Amino acid sequence: MTKTLLITGASTGIGAATARAAAEAGWNVALLARSEDKLESLAGDIGDAALALPCDVTDKDQLRDAIGTTVEKFGALDAVYANAGRGVDSPGVEKGDPDEWHDMIHLNILAVLYTAHAALPELRKTKGHFVVTGSKAGRDHLKGSIYGATKWFVQGFAGNLAEEMREWGGRCTVITPGMVDTPFFDEAKPDKIQPEDVASAVVFALLQPDTAAVREIHIMPND
Repeated sequence: MTKTLLITGASTGIGAATARAAAEAGWNVALLARSEDKLESLAGDIGDAALALPCDVTDKDQLRDAIGTTVEKFGALDAVYANAGRGVDSPGVEKGDPDEWHDMIHLNILAVLYTAHAALPELRKTKGHFVVTGSKAGRDHLKGSIYGATKWFVQGFAGNLAEEMREWGGRCTVITPGMVDTPFFDEAKPDKIQPEDVASAVVFALLQPDTAAVREIHIMPND
């Protein structure tokens, strides 16, 4: 039976590239993001294997509904890629904007927790896989980076979740890229990691045999 992957932050960048790569590898893909037009366009490009689900992943009820719709449509949930995230415009602590921190923490931390909490009952049924986007910024200390601090949380949470899921045969992988050429940045970064590079890493982790759990994939630009 065809497996199903649910992706948050699926409308652009890494999420969209992963949706295409997973579909090419034979997976169904449920696409979650707030941008309905972009999701519908991506789902149209992929075809019958894609399901567009406009959703604010910081809203627990919307997440539960999206997961329920995914299972109803495709029969089961085999993997989740918690990819949605954002940075801030005002760097540092002293000159930072607490309102920006609030919104970023809700997306980068709480939405990851909400996604895992809502998805685990379904993933337990399939001995499934939870993948999350971390960052090099969650492995290094960067001067005054609140964004980096949220990714340090993701790094620790992924390891802890991997131990919890291991008890029933599930797996968790954190993907930790350096700079990626995505709309996260105002200017294009063609010499940096491409979204398709990260997508390949996600699919690689998903396709490992049951005897192997890839806990982390760290990707850096080759420049």
